[in-house]
Amino acid sequence: MNVHFIAIGGAAMHNLALALHDKGYRVTGSDDTIFEPSKSRLAKKGLLPERFGWHPEKITSTLDAIVLGMHAKADNPELLKAQELGIKIYSYPEFLYEQSKYKTRVVIAGSHGKTTITSMILHVMHYHERDVDYMVGAQLEGFDVMVKLTEDNDFIVLEGDEYLSSPIDPRPKIHWYKPNIALLSGIAWDHINVFPTFDNYVEQFRIFVDSIVSGGSINYNAEDAEVVRVVENSSNTIRKIGYRTPEYRVEDGRTFLLTPEGDLPVEIFGKHNLNNLAGAKWICQHMGIDEDDFYEAIATFKGASKRLEKIAESPTSVAFKDFAHSPSKVQATTQAVKEQFKERTLLACLELHTYSSLNAEFLKEYKGTLDAADIAVVFYSPHAVEIKKLEKVTEAQIAAAFGRNDLIIYTDPDAFKRYLFDQDFRNKTLLLMSSGNYGGLDFDALKKLIL
Repeated sequence: MNVHFIAIGGAAMHNLALALHDKGYRVTGSDDTIFEPSKSRLAKKGLLPERFGWHPEKITSTLDAIVLGMHAKADNPELLKAQELGIKIYSYPEFLYEQSKYKTRVVIAGSHGKTTITSMILHVMHYHERDVDYMVGAQLEGFDVMVKLTEDNDFIVLEGDEYLSSPIDPRPKIHWYKPNIALLSGIAWDHINVFPTFDNYVEQFRIFVDSIVSGGSINYNAEDAEVVRVVENSSNTIRKIGYRTPEYRVEDGRTFLLTPEGDLPVEIFGKHNLNNLAGAKWICQHMGIDEDDFYEAIATFKGASKRLEKIAESPTSVAFKDFAHSPSKVQATTQAVKEQFKERTLLACLELHTYSSLNAEFLKEYKGTLDAADIAVVFYSPHAVEIKKLEKVTEAQIAAAFGRNDLIIYTDPDAFKRYLFDQDFRNKTLLLMSSGNYGGLDFDALKKLIL
């Protein structure tokens, strides 16, 4: 099968391209720019385009399919040529469904926790040498790629994103997958540029629950009121199984899970992560892993990439970097780190970087999210607001939104860096939360300072 990728360089797209190449497909692609690590990984397999840019001459009737990435635009010249020739055009999730429609599809959805839960499931399967197909949104320890597709595996585990499918398909990705086994971890308004109201956002998860194959099942976070409403109000003929945060204790900076076989030390920490663990346990049991085997495997799980990632630790201090940016994630992560290191001063830094977080109306959703921190810092770039063509956000608006009179706010990356590098990190925990890089923060230099 000959497949061409329009916008092959994206994190998700290049991993799908690699997976199809490994499956024996003939893969080509184009993009106007490709960054690392996609560039090197595509080059290693001979899939890196010879020239950047869009080249309609690559689109011929010899192609069996086009996979269209979100980075492309609706007027992309390669896309227009494919439409002219009548070549089948797939969005990323639609193509994944085509590859998995005869498998048992396990889909992990929710506003938060889906990458971690998917990673936990795959870690357990890998630990017990159970081979499954998968698609996950983070690089995992022990896994070479983020997408694996085979002809033979019975199960495929899919991280279900609610964002749009492609530039010409505005449906959320999760609407494509039609799961046999599903999980819904939480609902907290996000992507306001696409879902302008909370009700509109929630509706996407209602559709997802109704799309589960008749006779299938959903495990859901019974501690999230919105999730409970969505699942319990669905008339779909599926099994509905709620899960809750398991009992645990924290001692000397270590978290212990209270299990029937005794206290189990785990590498992850925080109520939200242990809630994720409870959901992952249910899914693994559906996939044939019993409880004891799950606990044995999960004890060695160190977390998904960029999720509460420990970047430095000394006898009296520790620093974490986390992808958290939405209000619910910021609050859960900040509370988790404070609970784990109660006796230390927590310095929590949040970069407002996404479209939603830089929206003046959406800012009020952050109220109280940094309350667990002893010192709270917010950094944002007015230039980023301009690039996203949003209304100007003022420091006064940010201070009012978070509801902390002592909130420290920086708009200049150099001033923020000076603040950080002037800190005495003894008996202190540093938490850096962002989907950006704080205007070019030197993390290696920061590690040396803490160490």
